[in-house]
Amino acid sequence: MAGKSSRPSGRLLTVAQAAERLNTSERYPRRLIEERRITFVKLGRHVRIPESALDEFIAAGVVEPVKLGLRRAA
Repeated sequence: MAGKSSRPSGRLLTVAQAAERLNTSERYPRRLIEERRITFVKLGRHVRIPESALDEFIAAGVVEPVKLGLRRAA
């Protein structure tokens, strides 16, 4: 292959393990894989999701709270 390939680091999770970590059914991580929205590794016919890719996916969805200043009633 001519392109530069990145190697996933850390543990490889099964779809079931990823679903458990996301607190959802196996259908959601499978959809993420099908839509190419998350990095995955094919090992023969098996699919694994690197733990680091799942961490990045979760971090990308984090929404920080808006900090409001205190207002006094007039």
